[in-house]
Amino acid sequence: MAKLKKLPSPISILVIVILLAAAATWLLPSGEYDKLSYADKTFSIASAKGNKVLPATQHTLDSLGIRIPLAKFTNGDIRKPVAVPGSYHQLPSNKQGPAHIIQAPIKGIYETIDIILFILFIGGFMHVFQKTGAMEQGIRKLSHRMKGREAWLIIIMTTLFAAGGSSFGMAEECLIFYPVMVPLFLAAGYDLLVPVATVMGGACLGNISSFSNPFATIIASNAAGINWADGLIERLGVFVAVGFVYVWYVVRYAQKVQRDPTASLVYQIDGAVASPFAEVHSGPAVKLSGRHKILLTIFFFTFAVMIGGVMALEWWLPEMSALFLVSAIIVAVITRTNESVFIGQFIDGARELLGVAFIIGVARGVGLILNEGRIADSILYYSSGLVGNMPPLLFVLILFGLYLVFTLFISSSSGMAVLTMPIFGSMAVMAGAPGREVVNAYLFGMGIMGFLTPTGLLLPTLALVNISYKTWLKFIWPVLLMLILMCCLFLIGGALIA
Repeated sequence: MAKLKKLPSPISILVIVILLAAAATWLLPSGEYDKLSYADKTFSIASAKGNKVLPATQHTLDSLGIRIPLAKFTNGDIRKPVAVPGSYHQLPSNKQGPAHIIQAPIKGIYETIDIILFILFIGGFMHVFQKTGAMEQGIRKLSHRMKGREAWLIIIMTTLFAAGGSSFGMAEECLIFYPVMVPLFLAAGYDLLVPVATVMGGACLGNISSFSNPFATIIASNAAGINWADGLIERLGVFVAVGFVYVWYVVRYAQKVQRDPTASLVYQIDGAVASPFAEVHSGPAVKLSGRHKILLTIFFFTFAVMIGGVMALEWWLPEMSALFLVSAIIVAVITRTNESVFIGQFIDGARELLGVAFIIGVARGVGLILNEGRIADSILYYSSGLVGNMPPLLFVLILFGLYLVFTLFISSSSGMAVLTMPIFGSMAVMAGAPGREVVNAYLFGMGIMGFLTPTGLLLPTLALVNISYKTWLKFIWPVLLMLILMCCLFLIGGALIA
């Protein structure tokens, strides 16, 4: 079978997006909204005329048209600057030329250094652990136990990742699971698409409903001036409905590949792609040694501590990076690995993920071009004109479509919320649309586009697993059309039940 022509590499795709963003700064007018920040028990408004300090009172918020309770600022729920409705103003143009384009990826790497270090520490930890042999033995034993029931592994793991995405916004944390999931699914007879669809796809699936995601649902609800629990029943319904359809689609594809390996889209488009991780070949059932059991316990305990730290202790990337470093050291001590050998293994593991780390930095460069070109707010301002004076039903549906587009440029859920929710939340009141549906349109749009946007974690994930963007698009577009239709039906139902 002739190999189909591939799309450019992930970094090349991002450079093209940066060029398009820079071109947009020459075509669109520059402008921005005033931004309200809270610090030292006072509000400050940053505008083109300078900073203005205001008393931190509810009256101040009400006078600015910001429908957010004061307590959301004082207790730390909202920490990023919030756009002030009706304050958009044009600014002198700041067109992005060749120098800006060249510097954008470099500045992006500077701004994402915490994520990059987290990824490098993951690589170091995984390489040290894989050298022990415990991973291969554990996966081989699990493969034997799941023989004939591999579909349940997809169902269970996708549901767990979806629950992580919906409950606490699981995203970067997913990267740690591929060295385990890829060999496991390949050993079951699946292809490289299945672990991506299970891990990243599961997390994106959860982000669509986000029934308690603090980085999306809670921040967006606060910024829109509503209780985050408003619309919870609808989001739980979305979680079940879209989850059922998505898992059915992935299992159906996986079983087709299991029966006929040539039906794999990876094989048809990318060719005979090698696994980036150590493969586990079928063989006789194994019995885990005592040391392997201890090492596997440490491995899974590290995951449990990471998730618990994020959810209960407000851990973020520095704490998680430190956790994987400590776990790697513990593994080295248990296996009595020589100090110089351990350091060499850790650095080798980090080196293997350096390409992924660069992709994340380059992706951030897209947002920098838009912000420095002063058109990010302009895109929001002119888009908001499309939904003015519309019936509530049409308002929420077009808003959903706008968020599908916005997520191509802004992949941060919290950044999107504080920039857009004060604007669209105020417009929803005038349109008579329920505030919960504004939040849901935002969640559904960002969640859907998480499967596609090159400025998020998709390209780093595909580079990590060694499959092309074209292969992923071929796989994901049919189910995304179904999910979009389902989200629209839920929004229509929610808008009708005002």
